[in-house]
Amino acid sequence: MTENPDVLPAHRFDERRLEDWLAANLDGFAGPMTVADFKGGQSNPTYRLTTPGGSYVLRRKPPGTLLPSAHAVDREYRILHALADTGVPVPRTFLLCEDESVVGTMFYVMDFLDGRILFDPRLPEVNSNTERAAMFDAMNQVIAALHTVDYKAVGLGDFGREGGYVARQIGRWSKQYKASETDTIDAMERLVEWLPAHLPAHDETTLVHGDYRLDNLIFHPTEPRVIGVLDWEIATLGNPLADFAYHVMAWRVSPDEFRGLREVDTKALGIPDEAAYTAAYAQRTGRDALPDWEFYMAYNLFRMSAILQGIMGRVRDGTAANPEAARMGALVRPLATLAWAQAEKIGD
Repeated sequence: MTENPDVLPAHRFDERRLEDWLAANLDGFAGPMTVADFKGGQSNPTYRLTTPGGSYVLRRKPPGTLLPSAHAVDREYRILHALADTGVPVPRTFLLCEDESVVGTMFYVMDFLDGRILFDPRLPEVNSNTERAAMFDAMNQVIAALHTVDYKAVGLGDFGREGGYVARQIGRWSKQYKASETDTIDAMERLVEWLPAHLPAHDETTLVHGDYRLDNLIFHPTEPRVIGVLDWEIATLGNPLADFAYHVMAWRVSPDEFRGLREVDTKALGIPDEAAYTAAYAQRTGRDALPDWEFYMAYNLFRMSAILQGIMGRVRDGTAANPEAARMGALVRPLATLAWAQAEKIGD
């Protein structure tokens, strides 16, 4: 196997074998092909494949022993394919390969979208308040479009379980938190008890992304519109208000806590406040209001705390690859405290 400096050693595979396989199976593909890692936090290794005729993206399961339901690139491929003709902008998919002999694990190939991936919701790279406002409106429009897709009509009626999504998520993340616990955090202990006892009576089911945030979107290179939504690894059928509240959590946390907008002068930047942003979503999804909104916010702050605790657990175990892991793990306590303060406002 050739040592490609543009690919991490753990992610390397036989590039010639892949090129031969694509030439035989992907219409219009012709080498020579170069391969490079997409650097970042993807849990599924992701590569750019460049040929004289254009670029593709390959996304694969990581090598090694994995949990049975983890890194389900076949599910990602399925939802991307299903959403191709809806109002949700996604990369065009070309093929799914379940033959592990090609690159060592299952993979799929999709179109490469040339655009902007941004991380800071203050959008410092954008010079115009008008453009910032339009970009936030575009994000709002896309998640509203996702939550209004007729998932049965696009062939995703069995993509998850209908109803009970939030209860299952609370149970899952409570177990994950306890399994990776490094210190006793009183706020988390209280939330583990409080959340399942205060589940909203209202429930509904739509497609949910599960991790809809700024840096999982690709914006057009020069226009304030979303051209692609990425990272569908935990997409399923679920509660749209829980999904949307995760996205809106940015308004409840500070830039230092987790890429947030709290204490930021959003008006001076042309960014809508939380009330205006949620009102736009409600209008787009045909709602008069967002019931139990504050519960969903407390739930998502808890969920984020549990996710970060998992990272801290990997720091403890010496398996955290991300150099930022310890800093992120240190955010568990302040976010949990914020979540419990939110729960206390709701009361019994």
